[in-house]
Amino acid sequence: MTAHQPLPPECRVPRVELDIVDELDLPRLPEIGAVLDRVLSLHPAEVVIDLSGCRHLDAAAIGLLLDVQRRMARRGGLLTLRDPHPRIRRILDTARDKEPLPVVGAPARPQPARSSAAGAEPTKPALGRAQVVARC
Repeated sequence: MTAHQPLPPECRVPRVELDIVDELDLPRLPEIGAVLDRVLSLHPAEVVIDLSGCRHLDAAAIGLLLDVQRRMARRGGLLTLRDPHPRIRRILDTARDKEPLPVVGAPARPQPARSSAAGAEPTKPALGRAQVVARC
């Protein structure tokens, strides 16, 4: 086993966002875990997992999320869960560990940037999103 040296801050990916659009349960964990492993290999400063499309989460999935949170914290990063269904939020609240999983509501829709030059396209930040659909 090799020890990972922390990357300098300028080499880190600022944020990775994932949408979970299906159930997050034991049969799907190998595929979703592999995606999360690839995401964590980028050494992101923040990982946001959007759970607004997820309607079921089991104990194995909570364990996976807690593991990702621990791995992020060891590297100085942050895991955030976005907009879980109220039932999933209650499950996460009852499953709280010493370090609860950070949960935020749905993001506000950004307003389009206005350009001062006529006909010029506004500059947009480079964003990346991945939609994770696991099928058994």
